[in-house]
Amino acid sequence: MAKEPIKTILTRRSIRKYTSERISDEDVKAMLEAAMAAPSASNRKPWHFVVVTDRKVLNKLARVHPYGKMLFEAPLCIAVCGDKTVSPRYWVQDCSVAAENLLLAVTALGLGAVWLGVYPREERVSPIKKVLNLPETIVPLNLISIGHPAEEKEPRTQYDEQRVHNDQW
Repeated sequence: MAKEPIKTILTRRSIRKYTSERISDEDVKAMLEAAMAAPSASNRKPWHFVVVTDRKVLNKLARVHPYGKMLFEAPLCIAVCGDKTVSPRYWVQDCSVAAENLLLAVTALGLGAVWLGVYPREERVSPIKKVLNLPETIVPLNLISIGHPAEEKEPRTQYDEQRVHNDQW
């Protein structure tokens, strides 16, 4: 079994503190390529990604998201958004898989990130749509705050034998 992908999965942790170092364009593209490699229902690919590096926009996002204060220091935020018209039933699942691929790519690149939930909380969706100037049919699923880590967390597993059921419940 290839152990490197498993190591990346177990190493991925929520990182909220970053250095001021910029994220390279090559790393951003690698993250987005990984995100867009995700499967989607009927291969509809309802995702769109808003890459935010402008300090003024990052600060606005930090102010409107109740748990987004790390965006005041993060050099990068990627908003994972879905087009409801492309996949009305499965856009959330499809975009969630893309977001997880993006988070794993972040870890594989030696960077840190945290998923900030947006959808389905309308009190989060509406102001973020406004800050990012999103079209009506586009919904922000989450914001992913990304940077070079200024904190370190140990790899972990959350395996729990009591949550495993063989053949039937």
